Amino acid sequence: MSAQQDLQELLRLLTVGRKTPMLQAMAQIKSLQAVDIRSIRQIAEAPLDTIKSALNDEKTAKSLQNACKAAMKRTATGAGTKRGASSTANSPSKRLKQDDNPLMPSRLPGEELTPQELEASLELPLCQDEELISQTVLETNRAPLVLAFAVELLRYTRPEQPLSSRLSLGQAVVSANSRSKAVSIGLASKGPNPEDEGLIGSGQPRVKIMGREVPVLKRGGYEWREPSPSQTITAESSSTEPAQSSTSQPQQAPPKTKTHPFFQPPPSASDIHWSSSGAPLTSKDSRFLGHSTKITSPSQEKLLLSNLFKTHPNLESATHNAWAYRVRSPTISNRVIEKSFDDGESGAGEFMLKILREMDIDDSLVVMARWYGGTMLGPDRWRLMRSVVTSALNERSRRTATGDELQEGGEAVWGLDVEGMSKSGSGSSTGTAGKREGYGTGVVGMQIHKPEVARNYLLRSFHTASPSSGTEGSSSPPKTTTKTKKTQKQLEAEREQNLGLLLGALRLLFDSWKDHLTPAELDKRAWAWYTAVRPDVEAGPGGWGAKGRLGLGRILGLRR
Repeated sequence: MSAQQDLQELLRLLTVGRKTPMLQAMAQIKSLQAVDIRSIRQIAEAPLDTIKSALNDEKTAKSLQNACKAAMKRTATGAGTKRGASSTANSPSKRLKQDDNPLMPSRLPGEELTPQELEASLELPLCQDEELISQTVLETNRAPLVLAFAVELLRYTRPEQPLSSRLSLGQAVVSANSRSKAVSIGLASKGPNPEDEGLIGSGQPRVKIMGREVPVLKRGGYEWREPSPSQTITAESSSTEPAQSSTSQPQQAPPKTKTHPFFQPPPSASDIHWSSSGAPLTSKDSRFLGHSTKITSPSQEKLLLSNLFKTHPNLESATHNAWAYRVRSPTISNRVIEKSFDDGESGAGEFMLKILREMDIDDSLVVMARWYGGTMLGPDRWRLMRSVVTSALNERSRRTATGDELQEGGEAVWGLDVEGMSKSGSGSSTGTAGKREGYGTGVVGMQIHKPEVARNYLLRSFHTASPSSGTEGSSSPPKTTTKTKKTQKQLEAEREQNLGLLLGALRLLFDSWKDHLTPAELDKRAWAWYTAVRPDVEAGPGGWGAKGRLGLGRILGLRR
């Protein structure tokens, strides 16, 4: 087991098994690490006096060691699992509910996981044993199969996306497909577009996955890969370089240290680029328009605003020009300088600051202009403000510093939960405005599909099919078996194993085609492959959410 997995298991034992508060658990782990004890096994096998000296509490030390010994005993007792156990041994052995999982960011008050820790906590099982796969028949409904297809497909079509993003995007595909299906069979009406409802901005980036377009939110510099050892140059390695000969090229002077943007001279007019929310939004003769640009120091405030009114003189006639900005301090870690101005539109400045916080955007200035139409709009004004502000910010995120369009690829993204925003009344002034909920956001931000929710959905959705109807595709009569009721723990382990086999089958399928199809072609084929193997259910509303049989051997049959 890796050091990271050891840490995760120990943290889980402390916070879930022993109900230790997170901050206290982290303090205990650091104390144990100081005496070179880093895992449950090491605690179980270490002398009690060593643990006592680390924790400074005999009762706590003894209780913790007993808990670790019990955990080791349970692990040893449950080691002899059935088929596929060796292939899934490195995956988490028990699915935790989202609210009970201490590895998820929403469960870490005051603490944040590193990207590497987050990705490790979302690890999925995988088994590529073709013999086991070909013999396996599962029982499931169609939605989790779409999710499994999408998550595995994205490894090939969008390799820049980490597992957390692939889970979020996959769930967005499931949501989009479910909405479309519900409309087609008459269970739901089509309804207005998310842009028309003000749930997302008109310039919101979208990606196409398995033929479905889903809106996404960029994750702002999320770095999830560890640096390659070959890219790390140490002082020792550089000192072993051979000396340059007298005939070699003269060594260039080291580059000058780049000044932090906070301290650089103010930008010239040609370096200022404003992004617009597009055409003004109108309601009862009131018009709303948003603009956004880069700001790296509070000293640039007046210059940038003056530039905006000079380049967009029509804004001078607006009744209100409220603005807000956030600038990250170069000298104090994690400190952000914020400022806002209502310009007579009560609460608008703070409202825009909340949007910037929820979207986790720094070094940005956003201006919201309103031409008052003579009629009070009530709560609807917040929806209109939010729409133009997010549209302006999203438009800017799609462009480079020179105002050119960004090329797609390379950035980690979240899949936006449009349905969740609609149900929560996102865009109104009521409810939990400004409240963060895990990865999602409240009214002033954007809700995303949470990766841990998608992961848990996969882990609980694939049951072993009953043998009562025989092997799928076989005309032979079913075998008579004695049915033994399984415990909840056994069922969870079985479903996890089944997921590993399904993902293994999909991995083998995509591997066989990856060198013969472009990513776009692979994406198109994926939906056809899904429809070829999906469970057969009753057509129309009667089959909505119904389960059917899924023979994994059929997936292997689609290989090139």
